[in-house]
Amino acid sequence: MYLANQWQDYELIDTGGGEKLERWGDIILRRPDPQIIWPLEQETNEWRQVHGHYHRSSSGGGQWDWKKQIPERWTVRYGDLAFHIKPTSFKHTGLFPEQAVNWSWMMDKIKNAGRPIKVLNLFAYTGGATVACASAGAEVCHVDAAKGMVQWAKENIQLSGLGERPVRFITDDVFKFVQREERRGNKYDAIIMDPPSYGRGPNGEMWKLENNLYPFLQSCTRIMSDNPLFVLVNSYTTGLSPTVLHNLLSMTMKSRYGGTITSGEIGIPISRSGLTLPCGILGRWEA
Repeated sequence: MYLANQWQDYELIDTGGGEKLERWGDIILRRPDPQIIWPLEQETNEWRQVHGHYHRSSSGGGQWDWKKQIPERWTVRYGDLAFHIKPTSFKHTGLFPEQAVNWSWMMDKIKNAGRPIKVLNLFAYTGGATVACASAGAEVCHVDAAKGMVQWAKENIQLSGLGERPVRFITDDVFKFVQREERRGNKYDAIIMDPPSYGRGPNGEMWKLENNLYPFLQSCTRIMSDNPLFVLVNSYTTGLSPTVLHNLLSMTMKSRYGGTITSGEIGIPISRSGLTLPCGILGRWEA
């Protein structure tokens, strides 16, 4: 288990009854989480006196119940990195705090490479990994199919004081983008991806992880530089084992470049109980 346990501005306070109690800076939120199948031992005042409580609807989706007034958005920091937080209508806040374990790992790899590193961040969302890699000194290409998420990532780069770093933002279907990069002869030293279980590109392109991830990784091997540094695959797909990511990276990256692979679960420590909340899986290939 890889633990995101170095946060100051985020805390997973308590869990139970299908929900989690979180602190984002000074804002306390109560949100559902499907992994939390254990009961809530005690609904303390802290659970009841939150700023916002997200309620799922039985017909799908859900809505926020705001108990206290909060800013439209606010900032949290992880070391020198800064991110805008804004609760969305689909329960998310624009940041997955468990990904800090990957940010720290990538930053170390880039800083210790001893050479310029060019990174491709795919399915890049609001740019947590983009900010981390740019902060470490890499040149970054950030690709996501959602225009709003790309704009949010641009704001996070500026917020972190990295506006002068060489970061390119692309709104596009990632599969088509990788294919075009191969035709152009563009190469990258590191590739990061956080593929969804299902998705659609800007022109209706369909993505289904179990059908598309292996051929997509194959395509990515063809745009790696002659001296690649790492590939990181992160996934929140329910039921997908870390061993699956290990196998896919072994059949693609390792078979072509050698190197080593690690895989496992990502988690966040729960302050009140001392337990750990699992938050997805990762697979890492490194030279």
